[in-house]
Amino acid sequence: MFFVDTMETAGLGNRSYLAGGRHSALVVDPPRDIDRVIAAATRRGVRIALVVETHLHNDYVTGGLELARVTGAAYLVPAAAPVSFDRVPVADGDTAPVDEGLTLRAMATPGHTPHHTSYVLEEDSRPVAAFTGGSLLIGSVGRPDLVEPRLTPVLARAQHASAHRLAAELDDAVPVLPTHGFGSFCSSAQADGHTTTIGAERARNDALVKDVDTFVAELLAGLDDVPAYYAHMGPANAAGPDPVDLTPPARADAEQIARRLAAGEWVVDLRSRVAFAEGHVAGSFNFEGEGQLATYLAWLIPWGRPVTLLANTAADVAHAQRELARVGIGRPVAVATGDPRTWVRTTDELRSFRRSDFAGLAAARERGEQPVILDVRRDSERRAAGAVVGSVHIPVHELPKRLHDVPGGEVWVHCAGGMRAAIAASLLDAADREVVAVDDGFAAAEAAGLTIAAPAAGAPDSKTGTAPAAA
Repeated sequence: MFFVDTMETAGLGNRSYLAGGRHSALVVDPPRDIDRVIAAATRRGVRIALVVETHLHNDYVTGGLELARVTGAAYLVPAAAPVSFDRVPVADGDTAPVDEGLTLRAMATPGHTPHHTSYVLEEDSRPVAAFTGGSLLIGSVGRPDLVEPRLTPVLARAQHASAHRLAAELDDAVPVLPTHGFGSFCSSAQADGHTTTIGAERARNDALVKDVDTFVAELLAGLDDVPAYYAHMGPANAAGPDPVDLTPPARADAEQIARRLAAGEWVVDLRSRVAFAEGHVAGSFNFEGEGQLATYLAWLIPWGRPVTLLANTAADVAHAQRELARVGIGRPVAVATGDPRTWVRTTDELRSFRRSDFAGLAAARERGEQPVILDVRRDSERRAAGAVVGSVHIPVHELPKRLHDVPGGEVWVHCAGGMRAAIAASLLDAADREVVAVDDGFAAAEAAGLTIAAPAAGAPDSKTGTAPAAA
């Protein structure tokens, strides 16, 4: 009898898998922090015999090489993946024993990358699970545009063909177990549900229900911005990542925090956006420890810039350090915890700003105020849900380099739910701008009486940050 355990990496929107039988198991697309993979295998009482990669990942640093070294497992990597370390090269149709009666079979499924490979777990020669990585996802497929722009149309067509190959060769009841699709920007769309099968995807996945030309046209039209840190993940994984360092960083006092800020380093406050708005170190940035900390911090920070973390507790720091290590942000140079008043030399170095909601913004307009309304959602979100008429649009990941594009005056900043607005508000506050963070869901904007329109009907040009006159 076989088992499959799912290991979530919620902050990055990915899944890894431990699967096997009574004595030994395999691991698919392991995260960098391999201690939790080893713990999962220990709970099962199995030996990790195989570590397999579906592709060179663009959205996180793999723990595969180190996991294989520590456990003595064979490390299976697609043969065409350009890596510089020893591994077992895998080609289409190759098989490897897992446990008594269990075999793993490689199936070439290019599209997300040229070398992408899915793996089919077979019990007594019968397929019982398909680990599809960034190929066939739950209701969608992996993005084809993360390797090389000139390859994108070719890889999009390959995604369509790979999805059809999986559907043709596997029975409807076979579970589809993807790595991406749960929040990762490696996915062309997010998962529609938590589990799926070949049969369920056959009935609803665009790659399987639409002809190739329609599928490719719609897939390419819907591609969103790529996080900047993705440019560093592929090379790191190809070179062979170093073991992760999760040892506690050095403590920082108020004087050291001030020095690091003066040197242009990043001081990141992990506390809730409510606590940050109420009082924070001037010049620090707010990236909440819960949620998509790694994605957005790695996206915005100049790569390689030293980071100091501020948090309520040491446990909060440890959680954040683990999250950041997964995307190649090294050990923080310093940390401070506890009362924010101990993080500054004088209370004058503590700042605060207002928080409100869309009803508050509407009330300000009714009073005749004319604040700058800054929308920091992505282009695709603004197109899909509309925008507050007259708002300036600068996606949050562009804001650090475009602060000069924000018009003068008080700035009310919003996103779709509040988290990114808090990040943007902290960036503006650090630049000495008067800011109000709108902590509200965008659906409340129209209910509050604000006029919502499609971007073409009066929204600003996101490339210039200027708003054309409303019709």
